[in-house]
Amino acid sequence: MKIQSIYTAALASLALTSCIDKAGQNNQMTINYPETKKVDTTDVYFDNVVADPYRWLEDDRSEETGDWVKAQNQVTQNYLAQIPYREQIENRLTELWNYEKISAPFIEGDYAYFYKNDGLQNQSVLYRYNKNEDPATAVVFLDPNSFAADGTISLGGLSFTNDGSKIAYAISEGGSDWRKIIVIDAATSEQIGDTLVDVKFSGLSWYKNEGLYYSSYDKPDGSELSAMTDQHKLYYHKLGTPQDQDPVIFGGTPDQKYRYIGGGVSDDNKLLFISASTSTNGGKLFIKRLDQPDASLITVVDNFDTNTSVLHNDGELLWLVTDYNAPNRRIVTTNLADPSPENWKDLIPETENVLSPSTAGGYIFTEYMVDAVSQVKQYNYDGTLVRDVNLPGVGNVGGFSAKEEDDTLYYSFTNYVTPGSTYIYDIEEGTSSLYRKPDVKFDPELYESKQVFYTSKDGTQIPMIISYKKGMKMDGTNPTILYGYGGFNISLYPSFSVTRAAWMEMGGIYAVANLRGGGEYGKKWHDAGTKMQKQNVFDDFIAAAEFLKSEKYTSTEKLAIQGGSNGGLLVGATMTQRPDIAAVAFPQVGVLDMLRYNKFTAGAGWAYDYGTAEDSPEMFEYLKNYSPLHNVKDGVNYPATMITTGDHDDRMVPAHSFKFAAELQAKQAGNNPTLIRIETDAGHGAGKPTSKIIKEQSDIYGFALFNMGYQELPEAANAVKM
Repeated sequence: MKIQSIYTAALASLALTSCIDKAGQNNQMTINYPETKKVDTTDVYFDNVVADPYRWLEDDRSEETGDWVKAQNQVTQNYLAQIPYREQIENRLTELWNYEKISAPFIEGDYAYFYKNDGLQNQSVLYRYNKNEDPATAVVFLDPNSFAADGTISLGGLSFTNDGSKIAYAISEGGSDWRKIIVIDAATSEQIGDTLVDVKFSGLSWYKNEGLYYSSYDKPDGSELSAMTDQHKLYYHKLGTPQDQDPVIFGGTPDQKYRYIGGGVSDDNKLLFISASTSTNGGKLFIKRLDQPDASLITVVDNFDTNTSVLHNDGELLWLVTDYNAPNRRIVTTNLADPSPENWKDLIPETENVLSPSTAGGYIFTEYMVDAVSQVKQYNYDGTLVRDVNLPGVGNVGGFSAKEEDDTLYYSFTNYVTPGSTYIYDIEEGTSSLYRKPDVKFDPELYESKQVFYTSKDGTQIPMIISYKKGMKMDGTNPTILYGYGGFNISLYPSFSVTRAAWMEMGGIYAVANLRGGGEYGKKWHDAGTKMQKQNVFDDFIAAAEFLKSEKYTSTEKLAIQGGSNGGLLVGATMTQRPDIAAVAFPQVGVLDMLRYNKFTAGAGWAYDYGTAEDSPEMFEYLKNYSPLHNVKDGVNYPATMITTGDHDDRMVPAHSFKFAAELQAKQAGNNPTLIRIETDAGHGAGKPTSKIIKEQSDIYGFALFNMGYQELPEAANAVKM
């Protein structure tokens, strides 16, 4: 039978029934999933034969895979259509989302620029006004909504020349990490030269007004959305010349393969700082003198064991941020004449809290993470403490950076129950004043967030922030979403989102666990969740779920677990190790095939966190033992699951999600649904149009509540009257 006829038959016979018992639980659910063929494909790792029957789903260009995607989406949409309050959730999310969002202004040349979204625009619009005039005179400068009618082409970054006369901006099509770069004249908005194409994982850094540095890979053989890209190069593009004449400045040599290379020009246009890494952690640092074209590269760090970057320079004096001999990072000074580590001098030593510094107006600002909450200090360039910065409250700040000549900066403040507001900070006086507060139809006074610490399997204390409506009765009956990430040194700061606000309005609890593998407590915390310690992350997440239940926030029947990307792996591993942990699971854009993740796009660069199946027999066994794809078992009743992915996700290729969905559908016992929601013309998440975000979140919340047994929205859904 041809595969197309299988899909057609599956759709024709699609049956979905739902019976609700007196307790409100879905006790019968029958879904006829599209048949997914199996192929006889195997891999051998250290004499171990591993079957991969759904390998054909890795071919994102095949008509067969496309038909499978359409059939799966049809089943999923038919199921979601049965949820009686799906439209009600979407309407409320739309209402909450529909408020004016305006960024802080930034000065470039003669103009002040800012981003604005009227409320429901798919992409935010760049406005500008003469810096000496009233902001009310601002006009549209660049509108990404005009790039595509459905909002699927987004703005992927901007870079201005020092005088603000020229702008390079990147666009992403369909959510892909591949970018196109367009250079325009700031005064006339006319394009300068040709569009640069096939640019990926790149900053844009100008050299004078003459050209810019960017990074990319050679176009891969095969699919540009899934084929391996692991030889990064730094290029220089001189305006007015063809891109195919752009010289390679660094990388591309057979003796050393770099997967991530970045280049940044100093403000005085005399130095080029080059970072080069083989993975997402650790890298080399070099400096090239631009005023001496024939000079050799100057090596600052020549190993991949630590992370070091340039914070600031004054001529040949350098300020560096490093975790070398300082897992929580420190700031050191050195001289370009001999910048190797043995010549570094501590300026701001390491503390017990993780450091994230920036510069503004002739000062250094150090943001410290204290139990996942921000604290900020202001220093002179000689390391003298000027002041502790008074923040508006307990939460997360961002934006303590500005140009050297600026006397003010703008920063944002938010937490899980406080919509993000912008403050203006007088750099010399050290005072803050409210610049802009969003008009969100949400009253923070009705909600609360509290931080708790719970004990993981090995005794480690893990922080978690739990947010909910004040006065909520903790009797184990509250619908709860537990979110986690736990990887790549990424920290989960408290921040407000409209979607979380809607969940709490519906009587929901939202809990975020700061798991090992993240960056909340520095390099040691990160390393404790990598390679053959990755199980710590899953244990931390499982312990978070058990804590929420033991403390009567919720129960198994009312708990959903959620995570994206590396967090998708977290959810996939948790639900396969502990299928009884929750009622609902959302593995989103996840790493789910741990034996082959390194075969796609830039996946090989994630080996610092994961290791690879080719490293050693021990590493292979460890990965196989927790790989979600390889641990789905016949006859197990897994949680109601909705996998989400995007057909243009070229960071976490959708094949991970496709194969995991096929395994779950083939082996799931009981009546819990196992669905996959595949967004078209969408990638890993960045640049996703507002309309798609609202629909996806509506489906997630509807699916969660429906499979927690709710025939209608919880009473608290209408608790906030507007």
